[in-house]
Amino acid sequence: MERGLVHRAMSTPVGELGLVASEEGLMRIAFVGDDIPETGVGDDIPETGVGTEAAEQHVYRAIEQLKEYFAGERREFEMDLDHGASGFRAETQLALTGVGYGETVTYTELAAMVGRPRAVRAVASACATNPLPIVLPCHRILRADGGLGGYRGGLDAKRWLLRMEGSLRD
Repeated sequence: MERGLVHRAMSTPVGELGLVASEEGLMRIAFVGDDIPETGVGDDIPETGVGTEAAEQHVYRAIEQLKEYFAGERREFEMDLDHGASGFRAETQLALTGVGYGETVTYTELAAMVGRPRAVRAVASACATNPLPIVLPCHRILRADGGLGGYRGGLDAKRWLLRMEGSLRD
């Protein structure tokens, strides 16, 4: 039996975000204009039947916490996730929560944090495919030379997030 998913969009200072939740938890945050078609859902998110009440609660809890984050009232997220990744990619993406609000680390440092110091490219790939940006804060990961590197939501969004958190100053 396929899980019912709930899809919602929200406006934020870094653009419109598409959120998808299952009855297990939040499973996707996508930037409009990056990888979300007009429907507000990523191409890889299946359109399934009507979402369950649990999925509705997960998506609305995520929206409320994201609003608090963008208002400067929240520094950590407390919500159920339906992450979906496995293996090293999942381990790396979940390790992103170890980089606190207002902090940054390099891809090299993140590779060391997950116990694979030579896997810098794999770590960068895991960050690039993070299904839950902002909640799993891949925007806090920088290149070894201190440059921003890439970001699914664009470099302007990454700069904005880092400035808001106080870890990037002009």
